[in-house]
Amino acid sequence: MLININILLNVVLGMIMFGLGLSLTKEDFKHLFDQPRALSIGLASQMLLLPLLAWIIAKQSNLGAEMQVGIMILSVCPGGITSNLVSYYVKGNVALAISLTVCNALLSLFTIPVLVNLFLQHFMNSGRIIELPFWQTMFDIFVVTVIPALIGMLVRRQYVDQALRMEKNLNIILPVLLLLVFAYKFVAGSDKGGTAMTFSDIKDLSFWMIALNIGSMITGYLAAALGKLSFKNRITIAVEVGLHNTALALLIAGDKLNIAAMEKPALVYALYSFVITFLVAWALMKLDPAFKKESEL
Repeated sequence: MLININILLNVVLGMIMFGLGLSLTKEDFKHLFDQPRALSIGLASQMLLLPLLAWIIAKQSNLGAEMQVGIMILSVCPGGITSNLVSYYVKGNVALAISLTVCNALLSLFTIPVLVNLFLQHFMNSGRIIELPFWQTMFDIFVVTVIPALIGMLVRRQYVDQALRMEKNLNIILPVLLLLVFAYKFVAGSDKGGTAMTFSDIKDLSFWMIALNIGSMITGYLAAALGKLSFKNRITIAVEVGLHNTALALLIAGDKLNIAAMEKPALVYALYSFVITFLVAWALMKLDPAFKKESEL
């Protein structure tokens, strides 16, 4: 069953990226570097500030080493197609959100194998040698993320109407499939591909995962504010940094490393992230005077 559930996770992640490809057009790539300062600040927040924040949270927690590594794995899987949707609903810059998602998908091919191995060396001092094969991991992430996205783009280019219909159907099907995978990961034993999550695990992780979600959004927002970006770009970067790709985190922790405890932070994070992201975005809209000024224009 371990193989089956992880195969399903690979398929669901591939479908998510295929759905992302269906939503992309040539114009999205033309606009990719139209906002270099906003893009640079967003990527720096995702790639540098977010892992640093996660490291502080992991160190401050009293969690075991495997769960601490799980927090760090989650930190190197930011953004995703769902964050683009949230950016749209909170009146963010969707073009910037898509640009960050595309760039992050390409960068993660290199950053995840390197950084996860650094995290393993730093946190795991049990004497066990645990390593993420660099080239194999890069290839696997490429197959599951980049190739499906490219196929989705080709389908969109050749069959626009059918692609739009498929995208609508996937928006219904994918959340259900992902929820089923998450539910299985929650309740099944580690010998069957699950994590055997307990209420104690949820209690121990909840505070730190909520702190990571809120802290990530505030970090991205402050970085964008210090960069003197517009409110639209600030809220977009906050969402992109704050919402993590839990499916990819589960893939790395469960399928590639096969350590159930490392999957638990991503699963508990998924319990709260959407509600918290919307609440923090709403609070920022209420508190930041820049939002009112831009809304009046």
